[in-house]
Amino acid sequence: MGESLLKDLGAGLYVHEPPSTRYPVYTRGNAGEVWPEVAYPLSVSISRSVPDPLVQTMVDTGIVTHADLAEGTACAGGCFGGYMYLNLSLNRMIAVRSPGVTIEESDAIYMGSEGIAPPHRPHPEDKSLRGSLNAIRYIVGALRTKALPELDGDVQFVKGEVKAAEAAMSFDDDALLAEIRRRVGDIMRLFSRHIETTGKAGAAVQFLSSLCEKQLKDRSLALTLISGIGDVSSAAPSWGLWDLGRIVADDPALTEAFDQGVPGLLGRLHSLPEAGPFNAAFDEFLDEFGSRGPNEWESACDTWGTKPALALALIDRMRGADERQAPAARSASLSTNRAQVEADARQRLPRPARRLFDNAVRVASLYSIGRERSKTTVIELIHQQRLLTRELARRVAAHHPGTAVDDIWFCLADELDSFIADPSDFREVIAQRRATRDELTRRVPPFVFEGEMPPVDTWQLRDDPSSTTVLSVGESIDGLSAVTGIAEGRACVVTDPFEPGDLGPGDVLIAPLTDPAWTPLFIPAEAVVVDVGGQMSHAVIVAREFGMPCVVAATDATKRIPHGARVRVDGNAGTVTLLD
Repeated sequence: MGESLLKDLGAGLYVHEPPSTRYPVYTRGNAGEVWPEVAYPLSVSISRSVPDPLVQTMVDTGIVTHADLAEGTACAGGCFGGYMYLNLSLNRMIAVRSPGVTIEESDAIYMGSEGIAPPHRPHPEDKSLRGSLNAIRYIVGALRTKALPELDGDVQFVKGEVKAAEAAMSFDDDALLAEIRRRVGDIMRLFSRHIETTGKAGAAVQFLSSLCEKQLKDRSLALTLISGIGDVSSAAPSWGLWDLGRIVADDPALTEAFDQGVPGLLGRLHSLPEAGPFNAAFDEFLDEFGSRGPNEWESACDTWGTKPALALALIDRMRGADERQAPAARSASLSTNRAQVEADARQRLPRPARRLFDNAVRVASLYSIGRERSKTTVIELIHQQRLLTRELARRVAAHHPGTAVDDIWFCLADELDSFIADPSDFREVIAQRRATRDELTRRVPPFVFEGEMPPVDTWQLRDDPSSTTVLSVGESIDGLSAVTGIAEGRACVVTDPFEPGDLGPGDVLIAPLTDPAWTPLFIPAEAVVVDVGGQMSHAVIVAREFGMPCVVAATDATKRIPHGARVRVDGNAGTVTLLD
């Protein structure tokens, strides 16, 4: 199994799965948000060590069949050139089979691939009467949903697994490895639940958008109707970070400690007598949200819990925010506005359509909340896997001098037993894979590819200044409207959430992508512009909770907009204009 995942990419052997021939177009849209960096061999291969539950999840919709997915995992997505991709062709086929949904609308919801991806190539098996009838049943079933108790059950399950992980830390090496392997199936099961909830969230929002377009001549109204809905799990850490930022802002001693910079800050706080209440609150925050962080799906990468400085860097930016930017105040204002918009829209509808409208709004909100909650449970379980794997890696490194703690993540799943027994046998292999990953990291993978991925040596270098043209005053970048509204401010280009630079009140955050770990940076900003992403990406849902204009799929905004320039973000039109 392991060796079949590897391919010589021109830069050396690394993880590269065979792409689908039936569904040839792949996109980093959405996948790039949740897995922005090069994946590690262990993470990819261990997920392939259990039967893929995603195929059955998709078949359960009734829109596709096992025959449609005969090529297996690659039909839904995969790891190509070390980077995670989703299959755009399959999503487009589902759109073809879903009455009232266009390919363009489907692309916009999650992928943000408009104008970048090649046009859909019709296939004789795209259309299916049975699939279309089941698509209708699928949305009708979603619209009848009153609650999602299964998600509450998953939360309780993960709480039990957290306690089990704490106990497993004392297991011997073999038992600890067995515990790591045991959890893979549970992670994939919860991930399937997330995919199922995500699919129904997309279907519900599509239905609401179509209803608004048909009855009210305003498709974008649907996005306002699912703003400020509350109880969004991905937004919750921002509330906690805001409170911590207020503690710092109100205390001169803490302010002075933060003013000295994030490096060494944790140590200064622990030695500062006045920091006692802050340290206690920060510990509570890490207990609750320690699983979050940049690239949180990758168990090899640090989170706020394993590297608290990541969270302190966000608090450092948040402590200078204005009180008007408090998440609670924003949420309350947005909720009031949404309620008014909903009431006005309902009043304009003919009476026979009002009940359907009410239900569509309710279900779109329910599944949008559910999508973020289901993601949070997956992330928490991955975090336990991270902690267990780190413990095993620490032991191996301690027992075998010359072994790095992160060497284990460069192994394939079926190499683990041999690696733990004698890691010296893998030093040359690991060194080669590490060098290949370093080379892949230096380059930007194609956002979309069709058929075979282009050779790695043709990928753009990340530090190549000649790859894009900077905007001139008055020029605009066209993207997708994700959150309506208009804002102007100083552009603050941030490419790493751990290094937010001088982002402050009134700025416009310009980011390459934004998984939920980035969203605390939204609070001091006036608007958000993202290079990639769809209208239902995780970060967009959080931006709606903050009521800030947001444009996604603004291609190369981080390279074309100079840091410090003044820009206008038009969330209604989906444009970003350089003003000065």
